Amino acid sequence: MKTIIIGGVAGGMSAATRLRRLDEKRHIVVLERGPYVSFANCGLPYYVGGIVAERSSLLLQTPESLAARFALDVRVQHDVVAIDAEAKTVSVINRATGERLVEQYDDLVIATGASARATASDIPTHTLLTVDDVDRVTEVLDAAGPEAHAVVVGAGFIGLEAVENLVARGVAVTLVQRGCQVMSPLDPEMAEPVHRALIEAGVDVRTGTTVTSASDGAVLLSDGSSVPADLIIEASGVRPQSDLARAAGLLIGATGGIAVDAQQRTSDPAIWAVGDGVEKIDHVDSEPTLVTMAGLANRHGRAAADAIAGASTLDAAPALGTSIIGVLGLVVATVGWSEKRLVASGRPHRIVHTHPASHAGFYPGAQQMAMKLLVDPQTDAILGAQIVGRDGVDKRIDVISVAMTAGITASGLSRLELAYAPQFASAKDPVNLLGYVAENLATGATRTIQWHELDAALAAGAVLVDVRTAGEHASASIPGAINLPLDELRDRHGELPDAPLVVHCQVGQRGHTAARLLGQLGYSVSNLDGGLKTWAEGTAAQVRHSAGASATSLRP
Repeated sequence: MKTIIIGGVAGGMSAATRLRRLDEKRHIVVLERGPYVSFANCGLPYYVGGIVAERSSLLLQTPESLAARFALDVRVQHDVVAIDAEAKTVSVINRATGERLVEQYDDLVIATGASARATASDIPTHTLLTVDDVDRVTEVLDAAGPEAHAVVVGAGFIGLEAVENLVARGVAVTLVQRGCQVMSPLDPEMAEPVHRALIEAGVDVRTGTTVTSASDGAVLLSDGSSVPADLIIEASGVRPQSDLARAAGLLIGATGGIAVDAQQRTSDPAIWAVGDGVEKIDHVDSEPTLVTMAGLANRHGRAAADAIAGASTLDAAPALGTSIIGVLGLVVATVGWSEKRLVASGRPHRIVHTHPASHAGFYPGAQQMAMKLLVDPQTDAILGAQIVGRDGVDKRIDVISVAMTAGITASGLSRLELAYAPQFASAKDPVNLLGYVAENLATGATRTIQWHELDAALAAGAVLVDVRTAGEHASASIPGAINLPLDELRDRHGELPDAPLVVHCQVGQRGHTAARLLGQLGYSVSNLDGGLKTWAEGTAAQVRHSAGASATSLRP
């Protein structure tokens, strides 16, 4: 039996090596159009920045090493240009010699991945998807010298990784983002710290802007300005490379990705597809979606190999889109859906904001995180989460991801038994705290309103009460708030007007205590979720969005 695999990076190579472990006698051919296989494409930006010092460390395997260990027939610079599903053949061009070949297969795996979206055909851009890409980028930067200027188009994962590493290299960077914020998967109040970190690092951030043309050493932007550019990096997103499958008559989904079943089989029973070019099923709504993550590509490559070999395999689990990125010292992580996506879909949801420390506050080095949890108000199911901070972000997003996979409810997070020592966590872990707040909301023990709902509540007659200390109120406050410190509230609550109340503190915890107290005293009261800190980040983002493109103000 002969299996051909098109594509020799994450998904394709996982399929190849797993299949060999299951079937020693099978002839396995890997056809890769580029000159390298099994390279660490997620590490490419860090080679540009000098974080990864040795280029060779990104090249995990070679055709020779794969032949020696796995008896794989790996052919680089072999470009598959057509699939004849009826004849079970692929047409191949050897890019090194120009020779044209036709290869027969019994089973075929398509792992062609995704390609960068082009800014415009007449603008000379570079990408960071392959080793060749990185070689060209470093050549341009070396030629430009210490005064190099770069323009990065797109403020998603690849774009921000490019920015961070260009800054580390000493390059002056302009970041151009079509949308109104960086990191579009984040909600605005969660993206604002990222925007601020970029500005503080000297990055010229241009949101609500596009590149319209390029001339020698400069680009013209849609806001009418011109910025220097020795290098333009295209990072405005990727699209599934499904043209080969489409031409072969395979079913392509509405997302543009190749449609597959729960074992990664396409509409042709002899053809499987894995990786970034393939549709996944979304965990939240069970609809087809595109998720371009290396972990999923590797998992699904293994699953395809199991199916081809006839080994028992579980159906593919729905995709959560769990992701994490480091940006200039910040760590940003997400899982599931954002509030923006839930609103756009018309799906009911409940929101929890917290700002806990990464570990016990009395132990040196504790750092504050911003955490956001999205919850189904009917079932208490977790719909998504976002975390921005420094230490400890990674393990908290992973716990929430596992909880979503296991069907643990938002309130159930409070009952997870998580490891504690002062230098690693708190006795009430930040994940547990999310669960406590979610449980309070689910049981009606407290009511909250969001930062973007406050103006409407005040306009409708609610009164805002700041329960922080007088000193805190004097240093920073929400306009119109009455200051009545929490520790004086029992004795002075009679000073409050007979009206619906919204209480707030710095991050929401004292506000909850105040809301419980006032509620039991007969007041109609809600707590401002996430407190002043969340309100400040959200309104800063709101003001910047309203102002249009490239505002650099850090405060409303």
